[in-house]
Amino acid sequence: MRIEKVTEDVTLKRNIDTGTEMQRDAVTNIIAQVKEQGDKALIALTEKFDGVTLSDFLVTKAEIEAAYDSIDDEVLNALKEAIVNIREFHQRQKRQSWLTTNEDGTVLGQKIVPLDSVGVYVPGGTAAYPSSVIMNVAPAQVAEVGEIVIVSPPQKDGTLPAGVLVAANELGISNIYKLGGAQAVAALAYGTETIPAVDKIVGPGNIYVALAKREVFGHVDIDMIAGPSEIVVLADEKANPAYIAADLLSQAEHDMLSSAVLVTPSEALAEQVAAEVDRQLETLPRKEIASVAVADHGAIYVTDTLDEAVEVVNQLAPEHLEVLTEEPMLLLGKIRHAGAIFLGPYSSEPVGDYFAGPNHVLPTNGTARFSSPLNVDDFTKKSSIISYSKEALTKNGKKIAAIARYEGLEAHARAIDVRLEDQK
Repeated sequence: MRIEKVTEDVTLKRNIDTGTEMQRDAVTNIIAQVKEQGDKALIALTEKFDGVTLSDFLVTKAEIEAAYDSIDDEVLNALKEAIVNIREFHQRQKRQSWLTTNEDGTVLGQKIVPLDSVGVYVPGGTAAYPSSVIMNVAPAQVAEVGEIVIVSPPQKDGTLPAGVLVAANELGISNIYKLGGAQAVAALAYGTETIPAVDKIVGPGNIYVALAKREVFGHVDIDMIAGPSEIVVLADEKANPAYIAADLLSQAEHDMLSSAVLVTPSEALAEQVAAEVDRQLETLPRKEIASVAVADHGAIYVTDTLDEAVEVVNQLAPEHLEVLTEEPMLLLGKIRHAGAIFLGPYSSEPVGDYFAGPNHVLPTNGTARFSSPLNVDDFTKKSSIISYSKEALTKNGKKIAAIARYEGLEAHARAIDVRLEDQK
């Protein structure tokens, strides 16, 4: 990894992929086909892109039973416990509707209502991501969303990975469809003969999925357009170089565009970590991917002080931040921008990815400056409640009308005036 002395503001090499013109055109065309032809288009597109001919996309009970037969008991038990942890964490985020009554009799408040329906996209094909199922479904269930639908691209044999099916079943989700790509997003947004339209689409995917989510946004809501994974480790001279290197590589193995960064005031630690990354890369199964990520989007920044290192972290606003310092809790108050903050040597990033409880769907590309991890609020909407009293309108009506007339909206003002006149 390259080692740089920090002399000015730094930024991660952001990888905001808006797709090529050809990719954007392809997505637009796919969405149009699904809107016009429904299931017929889904069948044809699934055969074209996934190499699978399906007449029915809904996962059967027999397929779910087969998934349980093929999954290891250790993994099954771990998934069950992870679900408990993640649900309990998100339960603490749940908010209640409220009302307040003023002395003049006016009632004001806020009504919090769960979304009617949500579609969860789970990436698949050659990989299995049961953690993605749990992280997207659990907060929606805590929010009490009415209907949750899962879509995921089929494997070559026309099935979904066992881990995905088991996780979904453990969460109590029965509407699981073998459908992926931009066509799945279009189906969720507009509905077909068999795929129900939803109000919001969440979950990660490839560039075609991301572009499709961007395209349908406005007709439905989406969670975010996520970029490649990022990790920043903030460490002092007391940190373990082997731990740091392992954690940097845990993100570098995701994607060649992933970024892995160490920020430290210790030149000695910087050298040790650089050497340890090289050593650990040699035996990493995904060495080819991680090596490119480290070379192109990895860095070690050396600062003069720990306080300067914290400021560098805030400039980077990373998706994942690990704080491996002697007293990590003392720095928590100084950290302003990070999707998830992992404190101490035993809080390795995968702990949050899979098991601890907080959500692993996090803001990337510096958007931690203004956005948050996926949470229960993402699956609710809020309505304002206004019950104005006669006394309050008599007192404030002229003020309201004055503002309306200043803005040139006479009908607004007259809507108040007619009530004031009625009180004379």
